Amino acid sequence: MTRIAVLVSGGGTNLQALIDAQSRGELSPGIINLVISSKPGAYALERAQAAGIETLVIAPRDYAAMLAALAAHDVNVIALAGYLCKLPPAIINRYERKILNVHPSLLPAFGGKGFYGLRVHEAVLASGATVTGATVHFVDEIYDNGEIILQKTVAVHPGDAPEILQQRVMQEAEHIIFPQAVAMVCRR
Repeated sequence: MTRIAVLVSGGGTNLQALIDAQSRGELSPGIINLVISSKPGAYALERAQAAGIETLVIAPRDYAAMLAALAAHDVNVIALAGYLCKLPPAIINRYERKILNVHPSLLPAFGGKGFYGLRVHEAVLASGATVTGATVHFVDEIYDNGEIILQKTVAVHPGDAPEILQQRVMQEAEHIIFPQAVAMVCRR
């Protein structure tokens, strides 16, 4: 069995996609055994608790505590699901090619420091792009730079608002390819 920790900072829609995939048997041999939030009160914690998954809140930059928690839970794979903190080299090196992130654009476009949440979709719309999507990639020491695992395109419609585009990208891309990529890494 491959034990997965999911790191979150907010609402947890991508965490929910992983939980739903797990309940359908699609993460096998992976199993989510820990959710770590950078913020107390994050709704993602409620989603995890409702699914019977252990949760912890670890302050940003308390990476000694995070490493200890990951080791105590015998974690093999880490999924960043809206985790808004940069991981230090000690964690990246310890879990090399075992940390995945989902990003709401077709990297390398609209990625890097400062590109998260609605900011990505605002930039896509401002550029006049007719296609966007989502990317799952391995995490390295540079924001949104790691090797791409999966990408899925999503159409940009005339008149889209950033919030509408964000929802479409989540539903048509992120929530589909993130569980697929996590399962792929669990099977390696």
